[in-house]
Amino acid sequence: MKIVAVSLAVAALVACSETDSHPDRPRSTVAFDGTDALLYVDVADEPDERSRGLMGVDSMPTDQGMAFVWDEPVGSTFWMKDTLIPLSIAFVGEDDRVIGVRDMQPCEADPCPSYGVDEPYLLAIEANLGWFDDHGIGAGDQAELRVSAYG
Repeated sequence: MKIVAVSLAVAALVACSETDSHPDRPRSTVAFDGTDALLYVDVADEPDERSRGLMGVDSMPTDQGMAFVWDEPVGSTFWMKDTLIPLSIAFVGEDDRVIGVRDMQPCEADPCPSYGVDEPYLLAIEANLGWFDDHGIGAGDQAELRVSAYG
């Protein structure tokens, strides 16, 4: 009986340690070498998720964003159709280094402008406008996406 009680106590401690003090914050993150910057991200790795992106979102916490992930390098561009908040986007190549950062404004004209880089990339990271500049992140910096199995 003591073994069962100890097992239950350990299980309860593990469950509590996995509880985030910010339950609405995504658990996946992007870290940038050489900085203490950490961006909490929702991961869009399916075509419909990447298409939808942050459309319709009217506000986002300071250190939160979205990571768009592909299995193979792409050269597609992003646009701000139906996106309500200004964003910055960092494009990351196969070597895990930032290729470039672009600032994007909500689209108020038709057709909407598109934003991209001249090289293929595997990862694009959207954050609130100016987030990358505020954290000193630019071309050449290394980015590491840490995808959480818990959401």
